[in-house]
Amino acid sequence: MPRPMARRIDVTGSGGVRLAAWEFADPPKGEAGESATDSTAVLLLHGLMGRASHWADTARWIAGRRRAVALDQRGHGHSEKPVAGGYGQQEYVADAAAAVEQLGLGPVAVVGHAMGALTAWQLAAERPDLVRAVVISDMRACALGERSQREWEEWYDSWPVPFATLADVRKWFGEDDPRLERPRASRGEFYAEVMTESADGWRPVFSRGHMVESREAWVHDAHWDELARVRCPALVVRGVDSDLGRAEAQEMVRVLPRGRYAEVPDAGHLVHYDQPETWRSAVEEFLASALPA
Repeated sequence: MPRPMARRIDVTGSGGVRLAAWEFADPPKGEAGESATDSTAVLLLHGLMGRASHWADTARWIAGRRRAVALDQRGHGHSEKPVAGGYGQQEYVADAAAAVEQLGLGPVAVVGHAMGALTAWQLAAERPDLVRAVVISDMRACALGERSQREWEEWYDSWPVPFATLADVRKWFGEDDPRLERPRASRGEFYAEVMTESADGWRPVFSRGHMVESREAWVHDAHWDELARVRCPALVVRGVDSDLGRAEAQEMVRVLPRGRYAEVPDAGHLVHYDQPETWRSAVEEFLASALPA
């Protein structure tokens, strides 16, 4: 997948951490050629091990009507990777708030995937003045527990790094990974986007230790109380083949004061990569109904 052209905007996050935000299209224009200011902007938050460029296609179609900005969260992409820690959810939420405030986006709609979805609904719960709507893509509210964390670390350690080529990255994550129930080329593309070339081959752009610390910050806790505090419209989206089951997703919708539900057939955890058109339809319908034009 060719790397998308984008405009970088620097943001100062919690504790002075340098963050990279990206606009993948020019902001929409008003009738007189001025930037539109009456439409709610959209902030896009990737999940654990993701990066802002994963949102490039989503950001471009959103930008036809609204300003769309994707954030490389701390430890990911081109943002700073603090060595001494600071990968708790409180830091991720504070970083998202800083991006909204410094870029003049608020009150904003936040679209989050996985860990980014958790950050989105925590931001909405803690700073309702900054958030007008939330899209929660494939993130569980239940506590996953120590077994989940251990299995995740074992899976990470099974990666055959360094990969000789990006084609090897795509093949392993899209076909050969033992965790896959069936091949998914979209999964291979997703992980190819988070690799960087080094002297001995292709390796992740992030640190294993930082990812473990980030996941430890939320995997042991349930997050139902925070969902209940989200007062703005919220859409819960799940892939039919993902680990977020229908019963849990629908319970999340019930707990959310203004929750809605959508599911995407033939999609796993990476909903926006597996079925981009169906994902787009669900999100566009929600934004059109939940936000002012």
